[in-house]
Amino acid sequence: MEAQAVATTPRGKRTRDAIVDAAAQLMYFDGVAGTSVDKVLAKSGAGKSQMYHYFKNKEQLVAAVIDRYLEQILGNQPAIFELRSWTDFETWTEQILDIHRRAGGPIACPLGNLAGEVGDNPKLAPLVDQAYRKWESYLEQGLTALRDKGELAPGADPARLAQAAMTSVQGGLLLAHIRHDITPLEDALRIALTHLHSFRP
Repeated sequence: MEAQAVATTPRGKRTRDAIVDAAAQLMYFDGVAGTSVDKVLAKSGAGKSQMYHYFKNKEQLVAAVIDRYLEQILGNQPAIFELRSWTDFETWTEQILDIHRRAGGPIACPLGNLAGEVGDNPKLAPLVDQAYRKWESYLEQGLTALRDKGELAPGADPARLAQAAMTSVQGGLLLAHIRHDITPLEDALRIALTHLHSFRP
C-alpha cells in the first residue's frame, strides 16, 4: 500500500487528526462500507483537497483508522507497557475491565469490529492483524521478562502464550458486548491468567 502523506505543520497535523478521528468514529458505528468520504468530510470539517492530500484512497484512510484504534486501545491499558511481574498482569486485566464497567459498557473492540468486516480483504486484513500483533507484542515482552527472571518456565513460549491471551480477550470482548454483560470478559481474562500462571515454575 502506498505510503500516506505526513503532516509537516501543526495546522496540518490538526487537520489530518480531525479527518482520522472523524473516520474512526464513523467506522466504529457504521462500518467501513457505511462510511463515505463525504460523511468524513462533513464530520471533520476538512475539505476534499485536504482529505486527498493525506489519503490517496479510502484504504489509506482505513489504515490510519486502524492505527488510531490501536493507539486508543493501548492508551486504556497503560500497564501493558510495563509488564514486569505477575501483579502487573493482574493490573493489566483490571484496566481492561475498568473500561467496560463504565456507563455504556461493555463496548465493542474497534479492531474486532473491523476484523469482522475486512477479514477477507487482502489489503486491509493484514493491517488489522499487524495491529493485533503489536498489541500482543507487549504481552510477549512481559512474559519474556518473567521467563528471564525465572518466574516463567524456561520452555514456555511467550509469543504463543501472548496469542492465547489475546484470543481470550477478544472472545470475552465480543460476547460481553453482544450480551451487554461483563461476565464473559471477566471469565475470559480469568481463564487467560490461569493459563499463563500454569507455566510458572
